[in-house]
Amino acid sequence: MLVLVAVVVGVDVLFFRHYVWERLLVNIGIVCLFAAFYLRFRAASGK
Repeated sequence: MLVLVAVVVGVDVLFFRHYVWERLLVNIGIVCLFAAFYLRFRAASGK
């Protein structure tokens, strides 16, 4: 969870500081990507 927050804040500050809607869309994409990896590795580990 801490890595997710660090990535979201890092991307916000470095690339999308002045772009509100783009920042929102990228943040949603990052969260979905982390959720997909979580579900993939959770399923691979035997539930």
